[in-house]
Formats: sequence, C-alpha cells, structure tokens
Amino acid sequence: MGFSDFKARMASGDRLLGTFVKTPSVEMVEILAKSGLDFICLDAEHAPFDRMRLDACLAVARALDFPTLVRVPAGGEDDILKVMDAGAVGIVVPHVDSAEKARAIAKAARFGRGGRGFAGSTRWAGYATRSMAEVLEQSRTETVVIAQIEEPEGVEDIAGIAGAEGVDGVFIGPADLSVAYGATSVDNDELKEAMTRVGDAARKAGVAYVTWVPNAQTAKAWEGYGFNVFVMASEHAWMLAGARAAVADMQDE
Repeated sequence: MGFSDFKARMASGDRLLGTFVKTPSVEMVEILAKSGLDFICLDAEHAPFDRMRLDACLAVARALDFPTLVRVPAGGEDDILKVMDAGAVGIVVPHVDSAEKARAIAKAARFGRGGRGFAGSTRWAGYATRSMAEVLEQSRTETVVIAQIEEPEGVEDIAGIAGAEGVDGVFIGPADLSVAYGATSVDNDELKEAMTRVGDAARKAGVAYVTWVPNAQTAKAWEGYGFNVFVMASEHAWMLAGARAAVADMQDE
C-alpha cells in the first residue's frame, strides 16, 4: 500500500495498523517503512517536530511511498497548509468538538474558495510537474482528514462531525476522553459508551473509525466497537519495551 491507495483502503473498512512517531528523525521513518506497518503518524502535537524536521521526514516518506499522516498541533489553517504542502497524506486534528470545527479543518485541507491555497510547486504537488487538473484530482483521491474526538462535547455532536463534508475518519482519543470524563484510566463506562456512540455515527456516515491502542490485545478487544484503523503505541514505547525485555532476559537466571 502506498500514498495513492491509503484513503481508499481506509474508506473500504480495511483493518490498518500504524503508530505515532515521536522522534523527529528521517532514520525513524526509514526504519518503520521496513516494518510492515500500513502507515505512520508524525506527532507534531506532543513531540518536538519543527517545520524543517517535518519537511525532511515527509520527503523520505514520499520517496519510500510510505503513507504518513501528521497530527497537527491544532486545527489552524497555517498548520494544515504547511504539512499538506510538505507531502502528508493527511492530517489528524486534535480536539474537534463540534461540527463547525470539523467543517473548518476539512475545508482547510482541500483546495477551493476559502480553503487551502493552491500551489503546484510543492512536494505534495510534484514540484510543478503536474497539471492543475491532476493536482486537484490527487487531492480528491488522496487527502485524508481525521477528526480527533477528545471531549464529551465531541461525542455529543458526533453525528455532525462524522457527517461533515470532507471528514474521512473520526479518531477516539481514549486517554483524553477518559480524563475529560473524570476517570483515572481508560477502563471506564463513559469511554465504552462513547466508543459505541461514535462508532455508530462513523458507520452511518461511512467514514473510518480510528483509535489509539497500546498493544494488539487491546486492538482485538476493541474491534467490536467498529474500529478499523489502529494507531498502536509509538516508536518510543516499542524501543523501551524491547530494551526492557533485553535487560530482563540478561538478568534471568
């Protein structure tokens, strides 16, 4: 799977597996491209990605045809434009708690009146090697917009968010949503009810249903809610787990 068919596979309900990337390094992108993952998501919200490091990582991802999303710091037009021009297959936008916000981020990610400014000279557009019609078609068939649901207000307005024109997926943030409900772990009834409700809305709207999970066991347990796209852990978590396992093996008598 590559950039050109990521959106179609996501929309078809295929089970896709990715991870958050917290290390702003092109080598990390190269290594994960060999892992068998379907995609990665560069975490520009919670990790130290500046514009140049994002640009470099997305250049490598494009060269390797390794679908790469970016979780932007917020839903501002400037943040969205930068990562899309640099080559992201799409965006994950945190804290989308209303249909109005969902429509705004979807508009900002796509060309058109009041939306993303058109430029044919970017990496994403092929550095002025494609016609305007080809670039517009690429946007239609490739660009992915995922709204992250992290507040109870987002759950309440989920029909409008999932049904907003240009939204391709909704992403339950289990930790943030649990904290917003006043819980101290993700094992709480409010989160379970929210996952069911958001899943129903995603299915009715015909959009992908995404979540973060720490491991495969949780992913398999949560498939019953209708999730088809999983962002599992992060490369930080996997490195730490591997190191700890090696230490434990050496200490085992």
